[in-house]
Parts: sequence; structure tokens; C-alpha cells
Amino acid sequence: MERRVKLRTLNPYISCIICRGYLIDATTVTECLHTFCKSCLVKHLEEKNTCPKCRIVIHQSHPLQYISYDRTLQDVVYKLVPDMQKCQERRQKEFYRSRGLPYPKEILEKSQTDCNQSVPETVETTCNFHKSDEQMGVQLLSLDEKQMAQLREPFLRCSSQTTIKHLKKFLATKFFKEIEKQRDIDILYNEELLGKDHTLKFVYVTRWRLKVCLKTNEPI
Repeated sequence: MERRVKLRTLNPYISCIICRGYLIDATTVTECLHTFCKSCLVKHLEEKNTCPKCRIVIHQSHPLQYISYDRTLQDVVYKLVPDMQKCQERRQKEFYRSRGLPYPKEILEKSQTDCNQSVPETVETTCNFHKSDEQMGVQLLSLDEKQMAQLREPFLRCSSQTTIKHLKKFLATKFFKEIEKQRDIDILYNEELLGKDHTLKFVYVTRWRLKVCLKTNEPI
């Protein structure tokens, strides 16, 4: 027997208690499993190290390391709230266009279409769509110069959607030949430990204003 449930009865489970709106980029604190909008939670943790809801200490010095994107919950929110996903995509497009930047999803869709049109259906192939993403350059510095010497060049060019976890996997396979060793690697920016789910784009947008040269301690 089916029973209709009003959306307002589910609001407490799909809303962020910080902004009082529906969850956007739902992100969960791994210590207590409370979920918030990613931007709301990150802004909160820049000043405090406790969960905004239960006040439990997430981590004394690196709380951002203990939050994780909840894709399943975000999909549930999009399915429950009519037109929310379309509205969010429209706002993202307006954000990029107002700054004269290309919308990443449109570039990806175009590259997929071009790839499908240029390759016959009978030919099996794989297209690297990440080449069409916004690209970012990363310079890797280590306190252990001998270890860093194992890399031919301490520079990487990769998609802006690359996460810190991806970089740790890459370094683990290069230095230790074992992906499991990624747990022994920490990646920092200006002496701040970065969370594993942070993308390079997120680090750029939220941390670039704090950039200084580590050798001279002067703004770049």
C-alpha cells in the first residue's frame, strides 16, 4: 500500500542547519555523521574545529581532513526537491559566465559528442575527457630532496577536478610502488593539511588568497 509523504516532513533530513536551505554538495563529518552544505561546513571549520550540530571536536588541528562528500544523499535531495538540480546548474552557469569563464560541464558534454561522432560505433576506443577539463599546474615540494628526486620533474598538469586523494595515490605509486602507502603521505598548502576530498579547484578558490612563497615568506 502506497502512502504519500509531504516534503516538509523530510526537510529536517535534507536541510543544512547552518544556512537553513536544502543541502548543496552534501558533506558529512566522518566523526559524527552529521551533514551540511560543503561551503557552509568549510566556512565554519575555518574558525572552529567542532561539528556545527553536536559540537563534538572533529579534530584539534585539521578538521577538514575528516569531512567527506555524500553523493548518495545529494542525489536524494535532487530527486525530492522539484527542479532544484536544474536551478543549481543554472546558477553555476551564471556564475562562470559572469566571470568570463567556460562552464566545465558544457565543455565535457561537447567533448563527449565530438568523440562519439568522430569514432565509428564498430571501433572500440576510450576517450580521455579529462583533457577537456580546466587544467591546473602543480609544483611538488618535499622536505626530503632525495625522495623528490625520484620524479623526473616536480611539476604536474592535471584536471582542476583532481582531488588531494588522487595526488596521494599518484605519489604513493611513484615513491613506494604501493597505493596503500597513501595513508603515509600528507599534502599541505602553506603549511595547512588539505582534506582528501578537496579538489585542486577548491584549493585554488579558497586558499589562493593566502598564497606566500615558502622560502621568502612573502606574498606571491
